[in-house]
Amino acid sequence: MAEKLMKYSEAVKEFDPVIGLETHVELSTRTKLFCPAPISFGAEPNTELTPVSLGLPGSLPVINETAVDYAIKLGLALHCQINEWSQFARKNYFYPDMPRDYQISQYDKPTNGEGYLDVELEDGTIFRVPIERAHIEDDAGKNTHVGGADGRIEGADHSLVDYNRAGVPLIEIVTKPITGVGDRGPEIAGAYMRAIRDIVRALNISHARMEQGNMRADVNVSLRRDPSDPFGTRSETKNVNSFRGIERTIQYEIRRQAAILDDGGEILQETRHWDEAAQATAGGRVKSDADDYRYFPDPDLVMLHITNDRIEKMKAEMPEMPRERRNRLKDEWKFSDVEMRDVINADALDLIEETVKLGATPAGAKKWWLGELSREANNQGISLEELPVTPQEVADVEKLIADGKLNDKLAKQTVALVLKGEGTPAEIVEKHGFKVVSDDGMLQTAVDEAMAANPDVVEKLKSGNMKPMGAIIGAVMRATKGQADAKAVTKIVMEKIKG
Repeated sequence: MAEKLMKYSEAVKEFDPVIGLETHVELSTRTKLFCPAPISFGAEPNTELTPVSLGLPGSLPVINETAVDYAIKLGLALHCQINEWSQFARKNYFYPDMPRDYQISQYDKPTNGEGYLDVELEDGTIFRVPIERAHIEDDAGKNTHVGGADGRIEGADHSLVDYNRAGVPLIEIVTKPITGVGDRGPEIAGAYMRAIRDIVRALNISHARMEQGNMRADVNVSLRRDPSDPFGTRSETKNVNSFRGIERTIQYEIRRQAAILDDGGEILQETRHWDEAAQATAGGRVKSDADDYRYFPDPDLVMLHITNDRIEKMKAEMPEMPRERRNRLKDEWKFSDVEMRDVINADALDLIEETVKLGATPAGAKKWWLGELSREANNQGISLEELPVTPQEVADVEKLIADGKLNDKLAKQTVALVLKGEGTPAEIVEKHGFKVVSDDGMLQTAVDEAMAANPDVVEKLKSGNMKPMGAIIGAVMRATKGQADAKAVTKIVMEKIKG
């Protein structure tokens, strides 16, 4: 039975939404957080294990130093207070994918304390997201439910557990309640998550591929009548692994909770799950509070002591942050704010930068990645990075155009054949005999024939109306099988009508 929903526009007028995000970022260390078990995506189930990651009796955890350094770097990027002393705690709960029956996490003494992240919205507005902490913990394994719909536990015949992921190092970034979002809650959450992804990639501490589970978020939503009221009861939608899913989760929960409160009902504090097929959240279990996890210091791990020298060392290794990089490239490329926003929204910044480094002009690189290639990626339902074309190949096509060896039409044909796997641009040009017709005599003849066939167009051109020029150019292109240089054709036509 479908839940009752209020229109979003009405819900945000009647209620003040408060959101919160708990973002889990899987670190790209070679080994797990507390043992030397290797980490790789897609390995055979239950092959990347040690007694520690299985929680076997007598096994003792040893902290991964690289994971701690990664945590410090992320804390610096998020303007967090890096605590000199931090402590690991046992978070107790039973679930089949948690072999120890507790998770090793951090509670009241995290490595990274309070911080913030400024995110840029679609219209250029900067919104500050307050961060409560960014703590280190290890991941659970993975349950696969067999026999139910869409891999869900409901209706499943049995479940399988893969412990390969158990013990993989995570940073959990917990925001404070994000207030003052108005009707822009989904947009703010989406911008924040994209900013986190860009930061961890810039730091080279995580692949941050949401579809592979490297990054996911628990989404908290509550409503109150007025900003001066206490916070309302929140729901927590677990493990949402797409930007769009996070945005739609917030929108749906605002609509659902508003309808319940408007009818005089009460919000149940519970975990929920985002159902992509239904575009809705579904109820899970009653949400536990921190006291229910019975946190206590892990007796097998000493406290972490992070010295000022170590923090300074990490500061010295920090790369340029994404926002500063975007502003620098925008100035270097002479892009407008709108153009740069289009590049960011298309997730094409890295590809365009690499293409420019290989010799293409910024405008030319943007034209390809946001034009033909973006349309092809959308048609296939994949990202630009997944297309079978490289920045080098795009730069090569741009050079062929600049050298006068290809026109725009032939360049598009070349790129299309690159995408089909026929070879490099140079190989394709050679194989198919693509070349711009530069023989002046041949072009002169083709132009004469086109002008003779279109006397009315010629009269308009002679009178100063240049709009019909395309008809002449098109005729010449057809006569030369698309291999004429449009600029050369235009020049010849202009000479003839003036002569």
